[in-house]
Amino acid sequence: MAKSKNNAKKLSYISVPSQIINSISSSSLQSLLDQTPKKSLKTSSKFFTALTTKWKKPRLFLFFTLFLLGVFSMLKFGFNLEIPFSPYPCATKPLISNGFDSKSELGLVSSNKNEIFNGVLLSKSELGVVSMKNDEILNDASFSKSLGHSGVDLMDQGKGEEVEKGEFWKQPDGLGYKPCLDFSRDYRRDSDGVLKNRRRYLMVVVSGGLNQQRNQIVDAVVIARILGAALVVPILQVNVIWGDESEFADIFDFEHFKNVLANDVRVVSSLPSTHLMTKPVEGSPPLHVTPSWIRSRYLRRFNREGVLLLRGLDSRLSKDLPSDLQKLRCKVAFSALRFAKPVQELGNKIAERMKSKGPYLALHLRMEKDVWVRTGCLPGLSPEFDEIVKSERIQRPELLTGRSNMTYHERKMAGLCPLTAMDVTRLLKALGAQKDARIYWAGGQPLGGKEALHPLIHEFPHLYNKEDLALHGELEPFAKKASIMAAIDYIVSEKSDVFMPSHGGNMGHAIQGHRAYAGHKKYITPNKRQMLPYFLNASLPEAEFNSIVKELHQNSLGQPELRTSKAGRDVTKYPVPECMCSSHSDS
Repeated sequence: MAKSKNNAKKLSYISVPSQIINSISSSSLQSLLDQTPKKSLKTSSKFFTALTTKWKKPRLFLFFTLFLLGVFSMLKFGFNLEIPFSPYPCATKPLISNGFDSKSELGLVSSNKNEIFNGVLLSKSELGVVSMKNDEILNDASFSKSLGHSGVDLMDQGKGEEVEKGEFWKQPDGLGYKPCLDFSRDYRRDSDGVLKNRRRYLMVVVSGGLNQQRNQIVDAVVIARILGAALVVPILQVNVIWGDESEFADIFDFEHFKNVLANDVRVVSSLPSTHLMTKPVEGSPPLHVTPSWIRSRYLRRFNREGVLLLRGLDSRLSKDLPSDLQKLRCKVAFSALRFAKPVQELGNKIAERMKSKGPYLALHLRMEKDVWVRTGCLPGLSPEFDEIVKSERIQRPELLTGRSNMTYHERKMAGLCPLTAMDVTRLLKALGAQKDARIYWAGGQPLGGKEALHPLIHEFPHLYNKEDLALHGELEPFAKKASIMAAIDYIVSEKSDVFMPSHGGNMGHAIQGHRAYAGHKKYITPNKRQMLPYFLNASLPEAEFNSIVKELHQNSLGQPELRTSKAGRDVTKYPVPECMCSSHSDS
């Protein structure tokens, strides 16, 4: 058996099938864990010694035999003893890593000195790890029942009922809209010439975080189609903030990307040998350019040189494109850009763990230090943290994104600041989220760490992130890959029953479009500008406050919205009407 680091005490571990763990009471499990090997052996020895002295009496022997057969039958049919025991009975590390303080606590969100394990209080010196086969943990719903800590206590302590679906989990009326990418006859006719062209090759360098990269890749495909060029697999610029050196194929499934677009744009992994020595035409389009501008600007030189290299594509292409090109943008965003298999598999596993005990909400919390600095807002945790943000903003004024003449309070009341943990908590409660609601929070570690989340944790104790839910070692291959970590958050968020961002941004916009395309799954858009004045009114009774907040959000729950109802909307955020059709006669 493994020893603790200071070698002062020996730790005892047991391996028990999950079905048995779920069938016995907390007190029985406690007594089972309290038994040391030495004590058990001694007790067993005394029992059998006493027994053998009685075997000379036939009646007692017959009675005892029948008793044993009865016990064995009960175990056989009640507990199903054919389930194999774990091949790893002496695991020395917790199966789950904790996102807040993995070294000092196995998983309590509170600061209790004891650990909760499947509803049983265990002191740290007596802690035993119940181990199962990996495939049981990953694929069996018993995962949520047999492991308990801050991130994986997916069952209410003391009861095995699933969370009942209430009003909060009700989905919006999708009005019958479904994906509909019927390209025109002219588009299909032109595709043959685009795909056969071997003279023009478009190279692009995309920058920013994961969702900025996604947006630029979408536009790169559309620009390649406009120019009738083959697209060389996009080059991902190393992010200066996170230092992520991931390449396209590390994050996305390249073969899938190429195959899905096979009838729209030819995608190649590299330049052919005939073009390797060509000096490319370089460019960086201005904001919101049209297809005609792109052709007139680049096509002549492109035909002559054969290679065009574009940088800085963020928001360079107009949002108001011809219908076929809008459909192509949807096809890239919602179908072609699938995550690489290892990333997708891990994201799916974590989503399944969240889903194993009923519906869950995904929150995108924008509470990182750089977000407070860029937005010109204050976290409101303490004067010390506010001073950290103010100081960095003074030193680097270029980080502030717009409206520098506004005070912090003016910015917040205008809806330009991320919601704090307290704001999010009050909003969710007003919208009907129950205390036992399961919540997955996506995003980087907030400024202030765990304390910044305290109001949310206090009101909604079933709050988890990917570090809480991943098994030991699962995230290790991606530890220094910020874009892949963001991709895991994206997958779990997209699969949630309800999604809500605390602030606008590329991820929130991407998931809004993805959820709309999937049938308008519930997406709460916080109506910050109208609701925050009520947040400041301390005299408002709770029932009245809740009623007002619900009314303010009755049309902000992910219902279908026409992209064309407002100029400049992105089709990958509002896929109706270009990319979705409705069978309803009034659509």
